[in-house]
Amino acid sequence: MTWTFRSIAGLLALSAVTLPALAQSPNSMRVAGNYSTNVRHSDGIERPFFTGLPTASGVALTVNFNPMDVVNVKADDALRLLRSGTFDVMSVQMGSVARDDAFVEGIDLVGVSTDMASLRKAVDAYRAEMDARMQKKFKTKVLTLWPFGPQVFYCSKPIASVDDFKGLKIRSFTPTMSALLQKLGATPVTLPFSEVYPALANGVADCGVTSPNSGNSGKWPEVTSYYFPLAVSGSVQGHFANLDWWNKFSPAEQEKLMAEFKKLEDQLWDYAITATADSQSCNTGGACTTGTPFKMKLVEPADADRAKVAAAVKDAVLPIWRDACNKVDPTCTATWNKTVGAARGLSID
Repeated sequence: MTWTFRSIAGLLALSAVTLPALAQSPNSMRVAGNYSTNVRHSDGIERPFFTGLPTASGVALTVNFNPMDVVNVKADDALRLLRSGTFDVMSVQMGSVARDDAFVEGIDLVGVSTDMASLRKAVDAYRAEMDARMQKKFKTKVLTLWPFGPQVFYCSKPIASVDDFKGLKIRSFTPTMSALLQKLGATPVTLPFSEVYPALANGVADCGVTSPNSGNSGKWPEVTSYYFPLAVSGSVQGHFANLDWWNKFSPAEQEKLMAEFKKLEDQLWDYAITATADSQSCNTGGACTTGTPFKMKLVEPADADRAKVAAAVKDAVLPIWRDACNKVDPTCTATWNKTVGAARGLSID
């Protein structure tokens, strides 16, 4: 229970002025958003959205928004914090919470949906099943589902292909990503985003996996030199609500709120798609419109690299996830096959 007390203590300490007022409001909204190091998401998109939500929705709300790290919360505790009612709404990274339920990682298994168009079809196919499962198992309601963008490699050591991953320590953040890296000969190092920069700087990790946008805004090119844009997933995230809190609202109010969260979801999808090219150019010494300019060496993936990833997905990723998910839910594979699998033309035996 140490993490619960620490999380609550951090929340109280940092929100001492606003929390008493929130407690008196029937429609208070305590939000834990993205890490502050994801500044373009946290300050650029989330904070303005939640601050403006009462006016935009017409629903009476008193909003208290903080990034997860500001209130001393870890991403992998999100579902438990929501279920306990510590927060009303949280930004949830699917791979980070997969230890609580392997099912959630099925929305974005590494190597399955490596471009944004394919990923969106997979997410939409899985959405209803995800929401039903979250409500039943964790007392949470799915409000949004969206990606950070294509997950690519930032390395401090020279690489020319996936063959050079052998022996390297590479940051991972999902179980299936770790399985893929191991199959390719690397040692996965599981780290939250906020801990990756110092890990790369200090040699704890040789490479890190994240999106072009997040890596650029998080200054990863300051501590890496080789940029390898081999996309392996989309890093799907969502905004989830505590179900008891959500059910305080009338159906009409819920409809108004969901309409606004749909706009937020669309904005985050649009950012993942449109900002990627600029961030990649910024990272590698090209024209740079919205990001921070750096001069990493661009290493273009070859078809052989993609083929090796696809083979590793078939041999290691899908079987490992199948076994983990079916262990807690015998219908897991069947659900995936009729949703994501059907959308992607795949099937897990």
